[in-house]
Amino acid sequence: MKDKIIELLLSTERKGIENLIQHMGENGFFTAPCSSQYHLCKEGGLAEHSLNVYKTMDNVAVSLEIYDTAKFTEELILTSLLHDLGKMGQYGKALYTENYLASGKISEKKPFETNKQLLAIPHEIRSIQIAERFIELTEAESHAILYHNGLYGDLKYAYSGKETELSMLLHFSDLWCSRVTEKED
Repeated sequence: MKDKIIELLLSTERKGIENLIQHMGENGFFTAPCSSQYHLCKEGGLAEHSLNVYKTMDNVAVSLEIYDTAKFTEELILTSLLHDLGKMGQYGKALYTENYLASGKISEKKPFETNKQLLAIPHEIRSIQIAERFIELTEAESHAILYHNGLYGDLKYAYSGKETELSMLLHFSDLWCSRVTEKED
């Protein structure tokens, strides 16, 4: 999984991508959970989810015949793999930490909690901040990452009516993966 993500990111040939990949490795992207209690709340869940979103976006783009340019391919790779980058944390602090109960055991129902040592900044914004320390995102890529939670996110009113092909594709793929592909029975 890690090797595939690295291969895809390198294929974009975006200036600074090697440094971003190194930062991701050093700051827990490949080992972080994807959520505190829902989809892929396990070690490596964030990387698994990101790769699932890439595969879904790729399949949907091919089905809709919108995979027409190298630029779109690059945007698809970067937005799918980096949309939740902020979930690895920032400023040397993980976003999710183990959720210990008073008994000293980790909660089975909610094994992780949001790190209380991090200020409340939406992960969408963290994702863009982290990525742009190393690579330059296009306006379309930033827009898609910022609004990838669509009308379910905190920015729903700012997003409503301003959807783009890329942002809708990312939102659908992210939602499909978290609600269908990664759903635990």
